[in-house]
This record gives sequence, C-alpha cells and structure tokens, in this order.
Amino acid sequence: MTRTKIKVFIVDDSAVVRQVLGELMNKAPDIDVIGQAMDPIFALERMQKQWPDVILLDVEMPRMDGITFLKKIMAERPTPVIICSSLTEKGAETTMQALGAGAFAIFTKPTLGVKGFLEAASQDLVAAVRAASAAKISKVPRLPLPARTSEKFTADAVLAASGKAMAVTTDRFTAIGTSTGGTQALEFVLASLPRTCPGIVVVQHMPERFTAAFAERLDSLCEIRVREARPGDRVIPGQAIIAPGGKHLVVKRSGAQYHVDVVGAPPVNRHCPSVDVLFRSVANAAGANARGVIMTGMGDDGARGMLEMHEAGAQTFAQDEESCVVFGMPKEAIRMGAVDRVISLKEIPELIAR
Repeated sequence: MTRTKIKVFIVDDSAVVRQVLGELMNKAPDIDVIGQAMDPIFALERMQKQWPDVILLDVEMPRMDGITFLKKIMAERPTPVIICSSLTEKGAETTMQALGAGAFAIFTKPTLGVKGFLEAASQDLVAAVRAASAAKISKVPRLPLPARTSEKFTADAVLAASGKAMAVTTDRFTAIGTSTGGTQALEFVLASLPRTCPGIVVVQHMPERFTAAFAERLDSLCEIRVREARPGDRVIPGQAIIAPGGKHLVVKRSGAQYHVDVVGAPPVNRHCPSVDVLFRSVANAAGANARGVIMTGMGDDGARGMLEMHEAGAQTFAQDEESCVVFGMPKEAIRMGAVDRVISLKEIPELIAR
C-alpha cells in the first residue's frame, strides 16, 4: 500500500525562496509540494482546490501580511503553519504574534545568503514539516526552531556530570524543558501558578533575540514574575527564569541557595539552550531538592539529563502524549526510564505549586 505524501504549500513573495524551498521539499520521498503563491490572496484561491497538510509561510508580503493570513487560517481551517521569514531583532514582537496566532514553528532566514541557508537547513525544515503534519494542531503549538549545527554534542561539551548527591536544603525548585508546542504550553502552566509557588528555571528551544520578548509577554500574563535569565540570578519563589536564546542555562549551588549562570558553549543535541545541560546542572547542584518536568517537543533533548536528575534523587515528570503537540522529548525520557510519573498538561501547574 502506497503511503500518502505530506502535501505542502509555499507562500513567499520571493521567487528564489519559492524555487529553493520547492526543490528541497520535493527531494524528500514523503513530501509533495502541491502549490506555491507569491502572496496569501493567491494562496487562498489555489488552496481551495487542494488543501495542504502543512503551509510554509513568509511574513512580509504584498496585499496581505503573513500574520493576518495565519490568523485567518487558524480561525477558518486550522492547519500547521511553519513561518520561514527574515525576522530580525526588530521582528521579535512579530514572532510572538505568530506564536500566539498558532504558528507551529519559526525558521529565521538571513537577509543575505538565503539560498545557502535554506539548503543547509533543509534537514531541519523537512523534519519540521514531518512533525507539523503529525502534530495535534488544536492542542497548543508552536515554537521557533533554533539554528542548528551538523555535529551533535552532548552535555559533556558544557559541564561534567558530578555523580554526587545533594544534601537536603530548604530551597526547592522546578526545572522545565520543552520545545515544539512549548510556547503556549508554558503560557498555560505559568499563568496558572500562584505567586507563592517555588522557583522555576526553564529551557524553551528558541532562537537568539526572541526569548526576551517571550519572557516579557509571559510576565504580562502571569501572577508570578517571568524574566530572561541573567548571570547570578537567584532561583526564588514566585519567579520563573527562562534561558536566553543562544546561551545555555546552568544552575549552581551557593550555600543553601541556588543561582543560575548563562554559558556560551556549543549547541548540545543541536540546541542552544539545551534541556540536557539545564537538567544535568540541576542533578549536580540540587539532586533531590528539585523536580524536573519535560514537556512537548521534537527530538530527544532533555531525556538523558532527566535520567541524571532521576538518578540524583529528583522527582521527574513527563507530559503525556494526549496533551503534547509533539510527543518526542517526553517519549524518549519515558523510554530511558527517567520518568517517575506521566501527567497531563493540566496537572503540571498543580504539581509545581505543591
């Protein structure tokens, strides 16, 4: 029996981008580019004849911008949309709008050398399309996918595993790791927490320059304080610290207190920040004084780190398949025996608050 191919439609005002993306997508045996358009108006007309499984979408286009088009699609016929746009630091707010409107993923292409970038990122783009086609788009999607390197480092590239158990301290906190689907999942979790909850440290896979805007948006929605991490920040109750894009987040112990450091180092599992790095640092510094939560996301980043936390005495939890947009990272952690309990997204706020 022949397997149905993933139907992809490309919307971009650049003929070069449409051509390159079309060629890259069609090289994948399970993907079929069913159409292209230079703007959303043309796209809507053509997509009515055959609706795609996944849409690759630019933001800045004539007649209708990508964000307006995205909102229209999600309101009328929800479909996984991957934003592929030359978003700069000035576009961070646009990125937050795209995530809020339901974009599954975001690739930030450069303003120069676009063809070379797309060719280099082809493996990740194809992986994103495959994940998007299988995602539960009605759940909570969507995150920007960070730039990746071809070499896959482990957490050893950033810090060594200590293997030492921590003595019990009065300071307790929760470490969260998430990727695809994590932006809205995190919004649900953090906005549900009381100001009295224990401290929280978070790695959400996200490119440079966008995490500050993401943290600011969450801070405006939550009772707790949410901020992008800075070196030396203390992990305190009522506050969530989010790893900055392009840097690893590491927890360190100082007496009976915990602080974070922001480390420039190679990507781990092709991610920077990496959940494995955060979880290993928590295992080293806090042991049984921390809880670990691994949430929706592609790949396996965080699974090994969660196993180290588990072996160090920490309580470890994974989001269940039903409430995940992409059941990748939690699935790997469960497979490795790193998880004490599998819980739904709705249960996570109560768990952290306890």
